[in-house]
Amino acid sequence: MKRTLLALVLAPLMMGPAMAAQGGCGFDNQAEGGLFATCEEEKKEVILTGLLGFEELRQQPGYEANFDAYQADAALVAKLAAIDTPTELVVIVGTWCPDCHRETPRLAKILAEANNPNLSVKYIGIDRSRTDPEGLAAQYDFQRIPTVLVFQEGEEQGRIVERPTSETLEQDLMNILGTTE
Repeated sequence: MKRTLLALVLAPLMMGPAMAAQGGCGFDNQAEGGLFATCEEEKKEVILTGLLGFEELRQQPGYEANFDAYQADAALVAKLAAIDTPTELVVIVGTWCPDCHRETPRLAKILAEANNPNLSVKYIGIDRSRTDPEGLAAQYDFQRIPTVLVFQEGEEQGRIVERPTSETLEQDLMNILGTTE
């Protein structure tokens, strides 16, 4: 028992120098399968950049809880489920951004509940300087995040910046898509 307790106390102390040698996050900058991770030394956080899937975002602190907790308006989601025009949402996010931690899981929940194959989403992660290694976000004019750009037939129909201007994201999406009836 004493040996186990001693091992539990000493293990983090022994690992600390190894992690410090690699940086506070335990790794140097990494790229894998188009996904980039950067260690932000100052805050000891991992910043995901580039093209992301919601599964990568969902692993970030708070995303899963915010996804599960959000109660989308069922009537509005039903209207989003009925959209028959192919619609692409481009969401520019920062895994370091509190607004993104709040709004991105909510948007994902809305889209999951709508379960509409005509609604597709692409998440682009940016760092604190608002860039990503592939320059994906640079093609969109944005200042604040999250920015949700809504496209139909290659044309931007509108955007949601930082937070909804109406009561909910689903209402903002319907307002942009002209499905407010």
